[in-house]
Amino acid sequence: MSPPIDLLVRDAELVVVDGEREIPGGWVAVNDDRVKAVGAPGAEPAATTVVSAAGRLVTPGLVNTHHHVYQNLTRSFAPAVNGSLFTWLTTLYPLWAALDEEAVYLSAYVGIAELLAGGCTTSMDHLYVHPRERLVDAEIAAARDIGFRFHATRGSMTRSVDDGGLPPRSVTQTHDEVLADSERVVLAHHDPEPGALIRVGLAPCSPFSVTRELMIETAELAERLDVRLHTHLAEDVDEGTFCQETYGCRPVEYFESVGWATARTWVAHCVYPSEAETRRLAEAGVGVAHCPSSNMLICGDTAPVQTMRGLGMAVGIGCDGSASTDHASLWMETRNALLLGRYRGGPGAMTARDALDIATRGSARCLGREDEIGHLRPGALADLVVWDLPEVALAGALSDPVEAWLRCAPARAWTTVVGGRVLLDRGELRLPALTENLREHRRVAAAIQRLT
Repeated sequence: MSPPIDLLVRDAELVVVDGEREIPGGWVAVNDDRVKAVGAPGAEPAATTVVSAAGRLVTPGLVNTHHHVYQNLTRSFAPAVNGSLFTWLTTLYPLWAALDEEAVYLSAYVGIAELLAGGCTTSMDHLYVHPRERLVDAEIAAARDIGFRFHATRGSMTRSVDDGGLPPRSVTQTHDEVLADSERVVLAHHDPEPGALIRVGLAPCSPFSVTRELMIETAELAERLDVRLHTHLAEDVDEGTFCQETYGCRPVEYFESVGWATARTWVAHCVYPSEAETRRLAEAGVGVAHCPSSNMLICGDTAPVQTMRGLGMAVGIGCDGSASTDHASLWMETRNALLLGRYRGGPGAMTARDALDIATRGSARCLGREDEIGHLRPGALADLVVWDLPEVALAGALSDPVEAWLRCAPARAWTTVVGGRVLLDRGELRLPALTENLREHRRVAAAIQRLT
């Protein structure tokens, strides 16, 4: 007789394996950190640990492709909430100058807890404010302490307000400081091996916050170290004006001219590309992190997601910063992607399955991990979510649990599994340090916001 597998999730109303296969009443078997098998009722293997998904939907874990987790320290900051992107940034930069290792660790720990509760099992983070050293190390430490799958990107800003940019000098660094620390962080923390929990990418903040030279040399460094590239692109109409006045071209043209239009790159937002620019980005293999809530709150428009997908682009979901979106729920972002897709393109433009595919397989492609995450095929990493489907809110929704999952109610993760480890159990986070870290997070956030 075969030995029991480590973990069995069974009796689901429906298991979504990937965009092509769904199993009514199905189960998922896990050994170590990998999916061992999936199947129909009646063929379940014996298991050391059994999770009942009775009456619930099981999906691959959602994957977050754009975030600024430190911003949960200034969430819903009143003086910034109703401004344009540039006004919002210039209001908050002085507060973020107070970030230190403790603040970043606490914001990452609390932010990851929030992501887990929203069904996210892998997240990137774009930390581009560096008033002090070793801030990326601090957020990686939080992810390791939790056991969360985390893609840190070493962001940067070198163009301060004194150089024609937006940020104050206190949150920028020199060209040489950025490149030296970028290489240090990659060599210290990036794990290129299959199944890695921690990976590192390089991520100058935006066309208006770093120099042309830094964009070029960062792309060259990423090529040499074999890591991915990330930045904001075509997020706001003011960005287009800035690029035209500073570089004499549109943001996408500038992006191409500095060597970033490669399959190594995925960008955040991409709200304002022309049709021709979108086609060129698709041909270059560039992916896009679609951030629906942030787009609605700050940008006033949203990416042409279905056009991009039709061109073969990798399009994933991002929740963006906790001071612009003010939450870190990937379920909410997936629902908003569904709504915005239909609002933009009509009722036939997007389905709940399209939105789920963007938040799983599309996001995995953006991070270069489509073989390992974003699906539950045997051999995939065991990152999955059992979703709670409230009886009252779903009363009458009998025909399609995937559509009901996004359309009928605020869903919540019931069980969240990362690499075979249950980190959310029956709606409760299994994070022993969470209560203490929430208390310390409140203290640090209050101190930062008192700076004004």
